[in-house]
Amino acid sequence: MAQSLTMRSHGRSDVGRRRATNQDAFLCDDDLGLWVVADGMGGHAAGEVASAESVDTIVGMVRRGLRTLDLDGEPSEEKARAACRLLESAVQAATYLLFAMAELDRGKAGMGTTISAMMRFGESLVLAQVGDSRIYRIRNGEALQLTEDHTLIAWQIKQGLITPEEARVSRQRNVITRAVGSRDYVQVDTSVWDLSPGDAYLLCSDGLHGYLRLEEVAECLSDGHEAAVDRFIDLANGRGGKDNITAVVVGVH
Repeated sequence: MAQSLTMRSHGRSDVGRRRATNQDAFLCDDDLGLWVVADGMGGHAAGEVASAESVDTIVGMVRRGLRTLDLDGEPSEEKARAACRLLESAVQAATYLLFAMAELDRGKAGMGTTISAMMRFGESLVLAQVGDSRIYRIRNGEALQLTEDHTLIAWQIKQGLITPEEARVSRQRNVITRAVGSRDYVQVDTSVWDLSPGDAYLLCSDGLHGYLRLEEVAECLSDGHEAAVDRFIDLANGRGGKDNITAVVVGVH
């Protein structure tokens, strides 16, 4: 069955106002149906290496996997499971690669990256998440965060140990509990979502969502998706720009 929906994306990354280098990386491949945001960490340019190598590894594995899997046509549980396995395996491959690179080059020890990845199969999406970059869906003018942050404060909020208000001023708000590359294996969250005409998706690093209120996500899309990317980056820079800023907006038509 031919895909009746089309997906078009726009992305941009900005160094921000405080950092000397940009350790974020992103991918927009509308033809393949894959979109990724990675926020690297590690000194001596290792964060840049971690994010770029991870994106390259993920797109290579997904491209090879989609050649052998038949994920188009009528949706099924089997196809959804296969799509989740493919994207999870791609993230695990990036994890193993970064860990091996750091073992061989001690100058890259401790490098890692977040990954928020979105892959289309048929009229559905599979998401893969490690770390604290995010994916939002905007539907009928309302934004919904689809991914869960792998941070210490997110865990503390979930356990009822602190309130969201306390989390906003916590000194531990940047502590990540999962990252690609810090070990040779990482737990990857995957989920499956349906596509609907008029939907939009925002993939972003914490350099954006740290300054962004949920109700502002849909507002920034009001002038079109390409303009929204610039609006998001201008918003983060206007509120401090303390980190690298990456925004990818994907529209469903």
